[in-house]
Amino acid sequence: MIRVGVVGVGMMGQHHARVYSELAKEGKVELVGIADINFERAKEIARRFNTTPYPDYKELAKERLDAVSIVVPTSLHRQVALEFINRSINVLVEKPIADSIENAEAIIQAAEENDIILMVGHIERFNPAVLKLKELIERGELGKLVTISAKRVGPMAARIRDVGIIIDLGVHDIDVISYLFGEPVRTVYARAGNVVHPAGVEDHALITLGFEDGSGIVETNWLTPHKTRTLTVVGTGGIAYMDYIEQRLKLFNDEWVKDAKINKREPLRNELEHFIECVEEKKTPLIDGYAGLHALKVALLAQKSARTGKVMEVE
Repeated sequence: MIRVGVVGVGMMGQHHARVYSELAKEGKVELVGIADINFERAKEIARRFNTTPYPDYKELAKERLDAVSIVVPTSLHRQVALEFINRSINVLVEKPIADSIENAEAIIQAAEENDIILMVGHIERFNPAVLKLKELIERGELGKLVTISAKRVGPMAARIRDVGIIIDLGVHDIDVISYLFGEPVRTVYARAGNVVHPAGVEDHALITLGFEDGSGIVETNWLTPHKTRTLTVVGTGGIAYMDYIEQRLKLFNDEWVKDAKINKREPLRNELEHFIECVEEKKTPLIDGYAGLHALKVALLAQKSARTGKVMEVE
């Protein structure tokens, strides 16, 4: 049985612990322990999900784990991930993979040298609506893709401390749009600013992504009082409207309007089950380190574009 742990049990990390505890009840994993610098928080979550709390992730790393979810602030991803990777423990690190290209590459290199599974937690790839949309695109239901536009807006999340809106939220749709086009982003241009946050921490952005024969647009902010998570895909054969939250997908063409049949399911559950499957079967995850690196590169270039006013080439 796969022995798992979780480092960081804040807003998102507690849900990793919850899903693993559900999988443990089904006999699919053993939740060995959770670690958090806030030990009172760790003890509270450990009691809730029947596992062992640790005040230091290095102590958890000694517990013969097979896999770990790292759900700590982005600036800490490298140091925490390397602790587990260098012990040959398979790692799922929450998106973005790191806070810099250098740190992301260090994580990827260490994973390859230790021959372990490295997965990046781009959760929207496991949203049933996104998976259905990808299936319909590949089947040719929308013809050749022309544009994909995303809106990811809402109030500020109290959990965010160390990154701006592009890295925290925009990176989701950067990854999804690239995935749906089936190719990497080639150019990026962005406008961004800060209304209620300090200089250097953007809280709203509009990002334009260039592909070989199409374009993507990401609108994101922490200023809208209600949460919206939508995606629109325009193709030569039709248009699709998707709602991430409701997991709904509607297709239009010249002849009909129809709703896609979607088996709704928690994306995080899908994601963690995929991670465990990859660990068990030693197979490459849907979101490996290089996919996470590409999304990070584009997000960082979007920030640079917003500062300089220039279109950036993605290498």
